[in-house]
Amino acid sequence: MKQVEINETVKVGHVQPQMDYHFPTMIGKPVTGWKLFVKRIFDLTVGLIGTVLSSPIVLVFAILVKLTSKGPAFYKQERVGLMGKSFNVIKLRSMYQDAEARTGAVWAQKNDPRITPIGRFMRKTRVDELPQFWNVLKGDMSLVGPRPERPVLTEEFSRQFSDFPKRLRIIPGITGYAQINGGYDITPDEKCKLDNYYIEHFSVWFDIKMLLGTVKVVFTGDGAR
Repeated sequence: MKQVEINETVKVGHVQPQMDYHFPTMIGKPVTGWKLFVKRIFDLTVGLIGTVLSSPIVLVFAILVKLTSKGPAFYKQERVGLMGKSFNVIKLRSMYQDAEARTGAVWAQKNDPRITPIGRFMRKTRVDELPQFWNVLKGDMSLVGPRPERPVLTEEFSRQFSDFPKRLRIIPGITGYAQINGGYDITPDEKCKLDNYYIEHFSVWFDIKMLLGTVKVVFTGDGAR
């Protein structure tokens, strides 16, 4: 099973109506301790530097997105964060506008025809994720942690895999242990196991290693869709 593709047809600022989800009752206790404070300081420091350094890149690609396809350069989408709290993730649009209007969300596939040419490059290099430095500064996300899912997918996977909600015990990340070790083609169950392993062993040094691994992924294009 491949991870369901992100539906980029959601309007900017639009949040789906709240449904009766059961996964919040399955999360367990949140992670606590001094390491979280150190992690937050690290996130703020690197996140601020990343925001400043990436701003020119984001601006250039935002212009390219607008020039090469109809629709907004950015989009927001509801995701599930720490202890089941929802927030809006920010990304550069990499799919054609209304790409899933007829089909709805579908499974991820390589060489997806719904992805724009510039979007394909952004996904390969992870440029589309750069606006999420703002999510880090706001406190919605960390630099490293389990990648946040949509509420409906979190509910679906939680029904299939009882440990899936435990990923929400810690703040989600721009990149994560599962992305470095499995990419985007791993199953939700495999992703769950890798993310929970990260939660049990996280530290700033672990985060630094994951960030260095992300840089390698950016240059090799491993796991791109």
